[in-house]
Amino acid sequence: MKLFTLLSALAFVVLSASDCSTKKEGAGKKYKGRLEIKGICLNYTIRLLEGKIDTAKIAATWTDESSGKTHSNVFGLTDPCSFPASINEGDEFYFVIDTVAPKGCIVCEAYYPTPPRSLLIKVLEKE
Repeated sequence: MKLFTLLSALAFVVLSASDCSTKKEGAGKKYKGRLEIKGICLNYTIRLLEGKIDTAKIAATWTDESSGKTHSNVFGLTDPCSFPASINEGDEFYFVIDTVAPKGCIVCEAYYPTPPRSLLIKVLEKE
């Protein structure tokens, strides 16, 4: 019984460590993006301009059903309230993938389409 308990504890530690490394993938790496669509109620679409992010985390191609325009390498925002209001459509900026849990916020419920994938990001100060 003690051997089983020891092996179970060891398995838990190994699995927990591998889970942490997956969550931090891309954390701290600097990327360049552009705000493609500044939709109503913080429904924003961002295009990745520089850096590589796993295509399972962003949409390689996505068509905005409102405009019919197709965008490549885009994503929505997991926490739109942390995105600076001073950034407008077409503006380029640097960001990192954030590892802190989203704070959550209240936004209106008006709909504007966004890509099917979203990321939690932190916009970096201009250098």
